[in-house]
Amino acid sequence: MYAFEPDPNQPKPELYRELIESARALTAGEPDPVANMANLAALIGQFLPRLNWAGFYRVLGDELVLGPFQGKAACIRIALGQGVCGTAAQTGQTQLVADVHAFPGHIACDAASASELVVPVIRNGQVIAVIDLDSPVLGRFDAEDAAGIEALAAAIAAVI
Repeated sequence: MYAFEPDPNQPKPELYRELIESARALTAGEPDPVANMANLAALIGQFLPRLNWAGFYRVLGDELVLGPFQGKAACIRIALGQGVCGTAAQTGQTQLVADVHAFPGHIACDAASASELVVPVIRNGQVIAVIDLDSPVLGRFDAEDAAGIEALAAAIAAVI
């Protein structure tokens, strides 16, 4: 059994350092990428406040396919280059969107989502997945969140 007790009042850099340490502990020795993504989605949801969706989309061919997540049922397939997730996967660049309704081509899987952070997971120079975080709060994510999730993506790339 795992017991992770994040302190949501600590400074973001410390929160993300603790999240990454917990992610490494949780995935240590587990070779199954789906099991790791499932636990990581739950861990992210436990650590980060004000989320309504946290999970993974995996790159399969020329599209993203839904992976393990926490939240409402979601879009199953997203073409590369489409929406926030598809843009992150195609460009290999983090997408920090303060207002999803202002993002051209946003794909609304959950009407309650107001802001989004999508970070590509890169292994051997290739985007293999994206970490997708949605919030019902406008402007929920900032540069510290982006840096923290980018560090998490780098730390878990080998185990998903």
